[in-house]
Amino acid sequence: MLPEKLRSIFRTGNGPVSSVRPVQGAVPPLRKAGKREPPATRQSRGLEQFFFSIRDVIGLSVLDCAGANQDNIDFLIDLGHKVYTQDLVRSIDEAFGIELAEQANASRIEYFLKQNFDYPSNTFDGVLMWDSLQFMSPALLNATVERLYDVMRPNAYLLAFFTAEERAVNVPSYSFRIGDNKTVVVTDRGMRPAGQVFNNRNLERLFGKFESVKFFLTRENLREIIVRR
Repeated sequence: MLPEKLRSIFRTGNGPVSSVRPVQGAVPPLRKAGKREPPATRQSRGLEQFFFSIRDVIGLSVLDCAGANQDNIDFLIDLGHKVYTQDLVRSIDEAFGIELAEQANASRIEYFLKQNFDYPSNTFDGVLMWDSLQFMSPALLNATVERLYDVMRPNAYLLAFFTAEERAVNVPSYSFRIGDNKTVVVTDRGMRPAGQVFNNRNLERLFGKFESVKFFLTRENLREIIVRR
């Protein structure tokens, strides 16, 4: 439990907002790809750039989509920021189940957006999306990015990870824990279907309304991107 003095600057979830119910039995076990690897610590140029971009400023509002991860919460609060959390990958499963085709359902897209991004315009100075966007098919992805544009403030920054294997049908899913301002601890969550093909060109098009998109390619075949609103 967070200390009493910090509870006022930590938020998680948005409460019931829609008559659309989660898909019954929608949270499947993640696809397995043999023996899962133990947690690994690695350098992240994207994370380093994210924190460099918001350096020397306190009191920012940051949305962390890795779920209520205590290490991430503590790290961001120690920097003096307000923290909001969502477990976006779990929310995808709850709203749509395992079928990518369900992600084109307009009522379920709206339910998903209200469950995860029901915030006033210009709320966030930073968003840590991690790898969640790569599990969205085009209709859901476009709607999510549009909503992110609305809830982010001008000059806010977003960090996201995508597989660099453009023809991959299934890609690894990870949970992410911040080690420090340029390292991340990744834990294997199994394989999941990729929502679509991702490359630099279509990612630039996806974030076309934003001010800029910067790419970093890692040794783990992850494409890290920093997007400025």
